[in-house]
Amino acid sequence: MPAPPPYPWGGQRPETPQETTTRLRPVPSRHHPFRVAAALACVVLGLGLIGGAATGSWLTGDSAADPAARDTFATARGLWHSVPVDTLFPRTLAGDGAGPGGADREWTRIGVAPDSGCAGTLDPLLLGTLRPVGCARVLRATYVDATSSNVTTVGLVFTQADALAMDTLRTRFRNESLGERADLMPRTFPVKGTVAGGFGDAQRASWTVNVLTEAPVVVFAVSGFADGRKVPAPQPVDKAMAKGATTAPAQSGLGHEAKGIADRIERGLRKTVSARTAASQ
Repeated sequence: MPAPPPYPWGGQRPETPQETTTRLRPVPSRHHPFRVAAALACVVLGLGLIGGAATGSWLTGDSAADPAARDTFATARGLWHSVPVDTLFPRTLAGDGAGPGGADREWTRIGVAPDSGCAGTLDPLLLGTLRPVGCARVLRATYVDATSSNVTTVGLVFTQADALAMDTLRTRFRNESLGERADLMPRTFPVKGTVAGGFGDAQRASWTVNVLTEAPVVVFAVSGFADGRKVPAPQPVDKAMAKGATTAPAQSGLGHEAKGIADRIERGLRKTVSARTAASQ
């Protein structure tokens, strides 16, 4: 396989002063109780304002007041065009203990989509939900399990947001249970000529959407059967992985597939962001 060019994404680019005046005579100091009291009050007030600002920044996670957070977000925001595809989406993923009952899993990448804009790649309703953070770019890859029974599309949505905006979106996803809404389910990336060739919207069985707060990225994954069968009642990973669940996505381990792959891609992204940020400092 030929070496990739510098930018591995996009279109068909591969899977990137001394005093000069007379000194004034010293003036004997005079003690003025009211002036002393006023000065002390100003000092106390100033310290209170500084402390309040620092506390407010810590409580709100305001990235504008945190240079480290700004550096991390700036680094992460450009990863989609500066990092090799094999770094963001490794050719193989080891899922030690990631299957039902702690069984091991292994996944092989069978296709990587060209980097794309958000419209058309994401469902319109999901895109609208992400609008407050400014969807900038979407990267996707599709994996198959070792038995060629299950396929999973995993994606990285790079946003234009800062830490506070990402935290606000994550809170909304949690409070409104947006990650469990089937109408916000991510779309698949079918790969022609592979077992994922028929992996479309009707074949989606289980999914997960995770809004990161350490980077301007939303990680998602959606799984289905490799034989192309339709799934009339898909389930979010938490329900598909629940103990005693008897639905088709649950019994086939498709919740574990989506979560296992999403978790590993997310870990790799975090590691890459940390390494790149440290190298730039």
